[in-house]
Amino acid sequence: MKSLVNALTRLHNGVFGFFERLFDGWFLGLLARVVFSSVTLLFFWNSAKTKIGTGLLTPSTGAYAQIFPKKFEAAGYDADAMSGLDTAIVLAGTYAEFLLPALILIGLFTRLSAVGMIGFIVVMSIVDINGHGLDAKTIGAVFDRIQDGVVADQRLLWLFPLVYLALKGAGVMSLDGVFSRTRRSASVE
Repeated sequence: MKSLVNALTRLHNGVFGFFERLFDGWFLGLLARVVFSSVTLLFFWNSAKTKIGTGLLTPSTGAYAQIFPKKFEAAGYDADAMSGLDTAIVLAGTYAEFLLPALILIGLFTRLSAVGMIGFIVVMSIVDINGHGLDAKTIGAVFDRIQDGVVADQRLLWLFPLVYLALKGAGVMSLDGVFSRTRRSASVE
């Protein structure tokens, strides 16, 4: 019996060790970037497009309503009543929705972009829950039996590839990987 267990263990380690070596350094970073981008890139870009007003530095009134819903309502939905800091936050959020997912997709400044996107999703979730008053069903909960809570389940799944990218990086099949190889070869010469 012991020899059977040892044989199965060697077989298991051999098969999965082969695939681990085959995919090491490139596959998981690429997969995390592609999965995150395929699920969220157009979502964030379309959301950002709704926030651009008449010029690149002029947010739409909808941008204030999305990011500062209670404060904007208290201001009588008057964008001119919002502070310069409010406008700066709205613009930073808007351009983060364009820039961070694109950087993640191409694998440039991936760790920093992933950390920024994690922060963005956390803030977005807080605004959705507190600012827009989502109900408990929409929010959902982890470890419940319902898998499609828009905030708890969906955003948790969005965060997983970002956490991987923040911890492990984009891998060799990315612009980060290209620049890293270029720097290494330049330092060897």
